[in-house]
Amino acid sequence: MTPGSQTHLRVARPSADLERSRRFWVDGVGAEVLWSEPDPGPGEHALLMLGWPGAAWHLELVHDPEQVAANPPGPEDVLVLYLGELIDPAYLARMVAAGGTEVAARNPYWDRWGVTVRDPDGYRLVLSTRSWD
Repeated sequence: MTPGSQTHLRVARPSADLERSRRFWVDGVGAEVLWSEPDPGPGEHALLMLGWPGAAWHLELVHDPEQVAANPPGPEDVLVLYLGELIDPAYLARMVAAGGTEVAARNPYWDRWGVTVRDPDGYRLVLSTRSWD
């Protein structure tokens, strides 16, 4: 068997503060909490799974401040949401109010075709005005 278009993708990242990240991704971006484990057993990490029900991907944030500090995200640590329309200024303002920071993209392509927002852990989210298909 090989991966196909219906294969589910999990993107995992460390997070210094899951509540701060939840505010950004849920209150700002509009994702839903798919699963949360705030108080894991010994030797495990708290985690937060975010996304949209039925999507073929989800974002898993793992509370690991040491990992974030040891390996800070760079300007190419980017997720892109292809929205296929102009970015509503109120939507962008909502993300900023929820802890995001609008930043210039490292690659000017993304500034031409969208807006880049840095999340509370320093990772970048591009809201693209282009469509994927």
